[in-house]
Amino acid sequence: MSAHVHCAISGATATVTLTNPERRNALSIRMFDELGATLRELETSTTVRAVVLTGAGASFCVGADLAAPAENRSLRGDSIEGDTARLRAATQVAELLYRMPQPTVAAIGGACAGAGLSLAAATDFRIASDTAVFNTAFLTAGLSGDLAGIWFLTQALGGARARELFLTPGKFDAGRAAELGLVSAVVPSDVLAKTAAELADGLAASAPLAMRAMKQNLIQAQASPLGDYVTAEVDRMVRCFHTEDAAEAASAFLGKRRPVFSAR
Repeated sequence: MSAHVHCAISGATATVTLTNPERRNALSIRMFDELGATLRELETSTTVRAVVLTGAGASFCVGADLAAPAENRSLRGDSIEGDTARLRAATQVAELLYRMPQPTVAAIGGACAGAGLSLAAATDFRIASDTAVFNTAFLTAGLSGDLAGIWFLTQALGGARARELFLTPGKFDAGRAAELGLVSAVVPSDVLAKTAAELADGLAASAPLAMRAMKQNLIQAQASPLGDYVTAEVDRMVRCFHTEDAAEAASAFLGKRRPVFSAR
């Protein structure tokens, strides 16, 4: 059992919880290692079809644990080479979360800042409680940003919004996050977990092979020229059409019943 990352599976949905509440779920190198191991296990699962990421206690994640002993931090100041290697390893965890074949949902309560905001930005959907507070925070700390947060938020919000958030850091509430498009919904804190689970369960009920192929389309669409994208899109569409799940979806539609997908 991981010490700072807890994973619970209910039906086809896995809930991954950052569990260091006394430090407001600040990210240590150990937490990065445990989160990476958990996500790598989930991405290969044949039964988990959606993933929720959240934080224990009153916060989602305040970012890097700057008060942790040096051996527990990615950036230690021991050498450029050492800090670079450790931060690249941590960044791979955020990239893994972004590229998860399953749809991902961040359930954000309380503080969500710095690298914690980068992790939230890597998910497909973000739901905030009415107590959530956001801050990019990096520039205030004399830092330029990590865990690909600038890339994720530029893709999600556009360059102008990303510049506003990162170049003029400051706290903003869940209502402002919704106005920016950073979160898709704001709910009372006592129903945050339920709301995120309902969204994830709904996503998990979709045809899993088609969901994975569609996520590949969405990721590739951000980086590929149209010609390259269309070639891959056609291939994925045809492969999906030839699955048992596609036939089941058509049969269920004609029969006016709920489909039962087998991931075949």
